[in-house]
Amino acid sequence: MFNKVILAGNLTRDPEMRYTPQGTSVCNFGVAVNRRYKQGEDVKEEVTFINIVVFGKQADTCGQYLNKGSAVLIEGRLQERRWETEDGQKRSRHEVVAQNVRFLSKKQGGASDLDAMGGEAPDETTELEPF
Repeated sequence: MFNKVILAGNLTRDPEMRYTPQGTSVCNFGVAVNRRYKQGEDVKEEVTFINIVVFGKQADTCGQYLNKGSAVLIEGRLQERRWETEDGQKRSRHEVVAQNVRFLSKKQGGASDLDAMGGEAPDETTELEPF
């Protein structure tokens, strides 16, 4: 089986840091990914919101340098988490477990590479912090 996800988008909220009982860093944030398409003569835009989780040193770096609106390129795998609430309801959530997070460079005026390319992944990315 093959489970690989590549996303380019902007953070929808500031990263949240937490730690496992063993001391491993865990960073959670949301990413909005845009898709533009034509429907007849009209250009439509569809936005998908995706939860991301990052572990270890990369989580520390994301928590330190990313914030709401930051443009990122994420490579990872899709995972489903399942749990039961206190009142017995079964819940589930799909999320991407990131194996590599690249910070996309900022351009003058605050626009990112991602914004300048209409929400699509750029050919080149710049990492602010090596992983």
